[in-house]
Amino acid sequence: MDAELAFKERHRIGDGIVVELVAWQLPRKPAGSEHSFKYRLALIVRGVNVLRYDNEAGKGDHRHIGRREFAYHFVDLDQLKIDFWRDVEEWQKQQSGS
Repeated sequence: MDAELAFKERHRIGDGIVVELVAWQLPRKPAGSEHSFKYRLALIVRGVNVLRYDNEAGKGDHRHIGRREFAYHFVDLDQLKIDFWRDVEEWQKQQSGS
């Protein structure tokens, strides 16, 4: 089995603000992960990643908020999207002062 694209999305959610979501189903688990998906979900503001979920080889599942990195407990792709969009909404609230 070759790698199979699970989803690839790009959303413009504001002036200079883009969300990119990409996930692949791999034939085997990537190094450091307990599942067979390779993914990156990013909130990019004027070319800078301000929020990113990924499972970089050897590091396993984690998320970046600004310059800080946190472990992430991967359940499935649906939950990954839910968690990511929740963090995007939280970021938007912080930016608006709400």
